[in-house]
Amino acid sequence: MDYNNEIERNSQLTEIRMPELARFLGIVIGIFPREHPPPHFHAVYGEYQIIIDIKTGVVQGTFPKRALRHVLEWYDEHQLELLEAWDCIQAGNYPPKINPLE
Repeated sequence: MDYNNEIERNSQLTEIRMPELARFLGIVIGIFPREHPPPHFHAVYGEYQIIIDIKTGVVQGTFPKRALRHVLEWYDEHQLELLEAWDCIQAGNYPPKINPLE
């Protein structure tokens, strides 16, 4: 999968059109509908966007260091919920919100 093309394609959207799973510290977390495997989520912070593989935690894209640390901490706390959200979205349903980073 070419994550850089994925980030570019999603960056060209006029508005973030993905179910918002969580929002904290100016970071928006979501999964676009009709995404392709492997299971992954997007984190958007201003003009920055990253994609994180839910199963492996591999990060593609660039993010400010502090914001990335926050996203990875949140990911560690909610990995199972993210997999459930992925399955929910792939089934055509709107996923429940996931608690933000506290």
